Amino acid sequence: MSLLENWCKGEGLEASHALVVKLVPTDATVSHIEETLTTIKALGRVRVRGRMFNPQSQSLMVLCECSERVNTKAIPLDVPPIEGGELWTLHGPADEEENVDQEKRQTDPLTQNSSTSAGEADAPEMLSFDPRAGNSAESIIKAVGDLLAKTMRPAQESNVFRRLRPYSGISPTPLGEESLDTWMEQAQLMVDESDCSKREKRKRIVESLKGPALEIAQAVRANDPDASPEEYIEALERAFGSPESPEDLYFSFRALRQNAGEGLSDFLRRVERKLTKVVQRGGIPPSQRDNARVEQLLRGATESEILLLQLRLRERKSNPPSFLTLLNEIREEEFQQSMRKKPVAHSTRPVVRQVRVEDENKSDSEVQELQAQIKMLQSQVSELTASQLKTTSKSPKVHHNDEMQPRKSEEVQALRKQVEEVQHHLNMMTVTPTNFQQTKGPGWRPANKGNQVNKAPPHTSS
Repeated sequence: MSLLENWCKGEGLEASHALVVKLVPTDATVSHIEETLTTIKALGRVRVRGRMFNPQSQSLMVLCECSERVNTKAIPLDVPPIEGGELWTLHGPADEEENVDQEKRQTDPLTQNSSTSAGEADAPEMLSFDPRAGNSAESIIKAVGDLLAKTMRPAQESNVFRRLRPYSGISPTPLGEESLDTWMEQAQLMVDESDCSKREKRKRIVESLKGPALEIAQAVRANDPDASPEEYIEALERAFGSPESPEDLYFSFRALRQNAGEGLSDFLRRVERKLTKVVQRGGIPPSQRDNARVEQLLRGATESEILLLQLRLRERKSNPPSFLTLLNEIREEEFQQSMRKKPVAHSTRPVVRQVRVEDENKSDSEVQELQAQIKMLQSQVSELTASQLKTTSKSPKVHHNDEMQPRKSEEVQALRKQVEEVQHHLNMMTVTPTNFQQTKGPGWRPANKGNQVNKAPPHTSS
């Protein structure tokens, strides 16, 4: 006998009007449990008749009596508590019988092989053992082992999909949650690719919802306890998605244009996101998806006309490429264009020429300053020489002029030495055009030839 039947027999209840609720928290009160189960209209009025602690799940198993006959096909497989938290699983009479039969089949493989089950009728190829081998124990055990290996493989592959990230339907999207579009893409991928049962898919969807989104899921379950996972996703999209009709989405898709500075590959991804919504709403048939993508790319890519010509998309409209093929081709062309632009971007010839002209103007100004200093020093030397001649003619009359003569001679020598140093510096600064070209490089030309300074004649002292 099942757990439900044994429990009902001990409590004096009718098993057809009872069910077992599992995964109930240990701190849940009786009133809280009854209020949660009363939300399921198919059960009628619910009363708690017994509670038992399950050490494996560290939670309570609750026996409930219902005023209506329990139909496992008309009630949901699990129910969310009113105060929130982990879902409670519901087990009626039919569920308990199936669990007992499954345990018997697992513990008695000979009975499993001898009896004809519905799963074996749907997949006769699984039991592909040779009937000519006879009914020996070895052949039966081998056939049962092959069957178990094949039936367990989809269950293992279904665990690859991770749990959906939470979604509440609150705008703006709170931290740690997904937006509606991202959540729907992940949920749809899980529904399409996962091999788990519909019950498990519904459970994963409901577990990821909270707040207003969970209220929508509860409304779907109340209207149809056997609603498919696709119906849950569709209800959430109608409640929180864009209210635009398929015609409005189609016109907004046709109005897409490439922004200034936006790459063609980025524009293509934006077109694809909009096109996916239009196809999901029925604005464009799925068979015309590739044609619509290419047409909108030719119409809206106003900033990349040369790139479109290189891809020859107009000639390929009769046989348009897929999204991934087109994206790879566009990225390759964009990479080639960026490589061709690199040498032009690194040209620095105008900047070098400007710096050299500034250096030439600076050297011309220095030459002019040195020439002015030479003239000033030459005038000082002339004045000192004239004064020395005068003092020499008057030496017999004035006694102290003899003492000043050596000092003036030293000053004259010092000034002449300065003149020679300045003259040498000027000669180094003033170069010939041939030497100037060799110094600056073969491709350089002076900005103003009139500024070239001739070499000053050397000074001859008297």
